[in-house]
Amino acid sequence: MSFLLTMGLLAAAAEAQGLRAGAAQVDVSPKTFPVIVNCGMLERTAAKLTFPLYARALVLEEGETKLAIVVVDSCMMPRELIDKAKELASAATGIRADRMTISATHTHSAPSVFPCLGSDAQPDYAAALPGAIADAIVAAHRLLQPAQAGWAVEEDWEHTHCRRWIFRADKMREDPFGLRTVRANMHPGYQNPDAISESGPVDPGLTVFSVQSVQGKPLALLANYSQHYFGDEPVGPDYYGRFARRMTELAGGDAGFVAMMSQGTSGDQMWMDYGAAKRTLSIEEYAAGVAESAMKAYRRIRYERRVPLAMAETKLTLRRRLPDAERLVWAKKVVAEMNGRKPKNQPEVYAREQLYLEEEPSRELKLQAIRIGGLNIHAIPNEVFALTGLKLKLQSPLDGAMNIELANGAEGYIPPAEQHRLGGYTTWAARSAGLETGAEATITEALLRLSEGLAGKARRSYREPLGAYAREVLESKPAAFWGFAEFGGDSAVDRVAGRKARYEGGIAFFLPGIGRQERAVQLAGGRIVLPAPELAGDSTVEFWAWSGTGSGRVVTIGDMQVPAGPAKQWQHIAIVRKGSLLRLYRNGVAEGGVSIRTSAPAGQITMEGFEGKLDELAVYARPLAAVEVSQHWLAGK
Repeated sequence: MSFLLTMGLLAAAAEAQGLRAGAAQVDVSPKTFPVIVNCGMLERTAAKLTFPLYARALVLEEGETKLAIVVVDSCMMPRELIDKAKELASAATGIRADRMTISATHTHSAPSVFPCLGSDAQPDYAAALPGAIADAIVAAHRLLQPAQAGWAVEEDWEHTHCRRWIFRADKMREDPFGLRTVRANMHPGYQNPDAISESGPVDPGLTVFSVQSVQGKPLALLANYSQHYFGDEPVGPDYYGRFARRMTELAGGDAGFVAMMSQGTSGDQMWMDYGAAKRTLSIEEYAAGVAESAMKAYRRIRYERRVPLAMAETKLTLRRRLPDAERLVWAKKVVAEMNGRKPKNQPEVYAREQLYLEEEPSRELKLQAIRIGGLNIHAIPNEVFALTGLKLKLQSPLDGAMNIELANGAEGYIPPAEQHRLGGYTTWAARSAGLETGAEATITEALLRLSEGLAGKARRSYREPLGAYAREVLESKPAAFWGFAEFGGDSAVDRVAGRKARYEGGIAFFLPGIGRQERAVQLAGGRIVLPAPELAGDSTVEFWAWSGTGSGRVVTIGDMQVPAGPAKQWQHIAIVRKGSLLRLYRNGVAEGGVSIRTSAPAGQITMEGFEGKLDELAVYARPLAAVEVSQHWLAGK
């Protein structure tokens, strides 16, 4: 055998062992009009196409593993429709159905294929969509070629914000069942004085996974961002389609290049910043801005030929929150009076939904985890809050993580358990938000277990990074120090002695604290009880507080009640006890310059009667000097 032939065979063998990829897109725009468009409270129809809709597919192959990732310009797709598309594609390509992830972008301007709230599905379009999705996978599979891939993340804080806000206790709203339960809800309006602050964190991570030929020609790009949708004239793909077009231009892709934006965990996220003045922005400007952020990540990507692939799938059966006897009687009466017509208002929508829940009291969910080199992808058939996405990313066993929601089905919103106490649209029992209260924790745990199996190692443990303030406090040797950086649950553990504090009632978790790295909790009718035996003698309690209303008390110690202080400003508060005297410091200064005589307080701190955020609480078995208090405040400014 000649030397050149031998080298050629070795090169071919090396190519065969590396990554292969193919990408394609198929137009899935409706051919006839009008069509039903869902994802509003009531049903509506559209009579024209404003921008094409696509099913975009990426097929990856490495060794014996072959998988497909598909993103469809649709609001949400039922599992039955997606399973049909997988069945057709598997028969044509040989790719196993459990090695395919098919998700919806969540455009609110596409034909309805999923009955939701006041809308039914468009039957002819829904019947045609599985075949079109399968065609995209088949076309991508046909284009498989040697490839290289990589990923990067850009933190884009500008284009997504929490849309779900906590209202003042005296400004709660009514739910569709006539009960005053709405403590938090989406879209409060810009700078609404009735709204205190966001009910959850933001996930700013814009992840970009890119595939090139071995010669460096762009083949495909899969982006992921936690932003619900922008708002588009139906029928259209919302900003997702415009992002794909703009990224094709910026990345220098030709007609065969496929760019796609998948839906991140954005059940409580939106592009509007309700804490600021209203901003006028067009959908084209928004898509271009997100694309510019994505390009920052894209330019940092380092490509590799050897990219291990793996994928795992599991199924969960979860209960739905069913109506009690009284609500069911009400629902049947309302629906009977509708006499077969579509709902015309919110109570009618939710009355009809109670009957659907009663007919199907549980649902089987399909969850998936994918490994592409060092990138971990979680596929979730729900609308998931940003906090859930952050839990998955921060605990993923791999360095990078992407969460694709509305994948392999559409099982509704799954708020973290504590958010159910705050009520609002995303908690109202319906097919769009009907799973059991503990569903979020069960789903998160199942996904992390899948990822651990793919990675061959345990998940990471999250611990809040130490900021300048925390380092300053720890140098002062506190007896206990709570950061209030938990993802949820009913207790907080201090990082010095392991003491457990107790969360009770309305609490929102993992909110921005005194710095971007720090996390805080917000009391919304709840309270925190912290063990502090040091209070029996000379001692100090210090913490940061952010009042949403400027009224109420933050904490009571002995005879001293500490008022909340100015609204919507972080304040450093220190309460120093020496003998029978207490001195209160606010922002490093002794308030009023006097000491207050007090009886010996109990050995615990109770923080209640306060509407706002709390961060970084430390307890010392000694009175801090005035200069120490001032130094701590300066460290946290």
